[in-house]
Amino acid sequence: MNSQPTMKPYVIGLDLGGTNSVFGIVDARGEIKATTAIKTGGYTTAEAYVDAAVEALQPVIEQVGGLETIKAMGIGAPNANYYKGTIEFAPNLPWAHEGIVPLGQMFSDRLGGIPVAMTNDANAAALGEMVYGVARGMKNFIVITLGTGVGSGIVANGQLLYGCDGFAGELGHVTMVRGEEGRSCGCGRKGCLEAYCSATGVARTAREMLANSVRPSLLRNIKPENITSLDVSIAAGKGDELANEIFQFTGKMLGEACADFAAFSSPEAFIFFGGLVKAGELIMKPIREAYDAHVMPVFRGRAQFLVSGLDGASAAVLGASAVGWEIQ
Repeated sequence: MNSQPTMKPYVIGLDLGGTNSVFGIVDARGEIKATTAIKTGGYTTAEAYVDAAVEALQPVIEQVGGLETIKAMGIGAPNANYYKGTIEFAPNLPWAHEGIVPLGQMFSDRLGGIPVAMTNDANAAALGEMVYGVARGMKNFIVITLGTGVGSGIVANGQLLYGCDGFAGELGHVTMVRGEEGRSCGCGRKGCLEAYCSATGVARTAREMLANSVRPSLLRNIKPENITSLDVSIAAGKGDELANEIFQFTGKMLGEACADFAAFSSPEAFIFFGGLVKAGELIMKPIREAYDAHVMPVFRGRAQFLVSGLDGASAAVLGASAVGWEIQ
């Protein structure tokens, strides 16, 4: 009697962020069976990064029965080329900052030849949101991720927008402040949205406002170089006037940017994802107000402004795993 081939029940999902890389072993129902993580930026070469990642993965792969149970791997990463399986000139990754890294092939080679698919990290978050989160049932929405950088996943007519080369939808790199006065961005340009509205951008705004003012602030109890967006959020939550102004500044710029984004895809929702949105209404209220003040009248009142209800790492891991399940 011939035995039937057994379906491999798991995929590996990797949320490769600018700070942390989170791996999950995911089944077909979207349940994360095991997880592990490494620091993304602690390596000078892609080879060293993959070595560390594979070492960290070995115990969790064994936990679910070994490589023979793994169907594929899906990766959500900055500047990931969906078509080629590469990371290309990623400004926030020290080992991929100045070139093209064939990361998909590198992982496949080290993991017994399993197929590997990649997409932009924000696209992975959008997939996770569409399948498991507040975007369920939506066909037109934009996910904006506010982390080390500013990413975006654009879904139009039920499909992720990739463009001709896999890099469509880099809304974090639209220019918000033109000219030499714009802040330098890791992408090499000036005045990008990311330079102002990422977690690192918020910390930079805090340092600038503190340096240009003598007003009292709880943030003055922290060395300027150690201030984080979380510190700003905590201070604002305690009623700190300057910290609240930082969120007003950040939210206003995000709302103005969303008003522009509405003009090309007319989304039914903007969904905000990442550590910065834990500030709640401190950031969401100025976003909505600036959007309403700047959006074209035909789009006013049509888009919802939502905060992801999914755990940040889990949503991106699940989204990345969805790319793996799509591999035939």
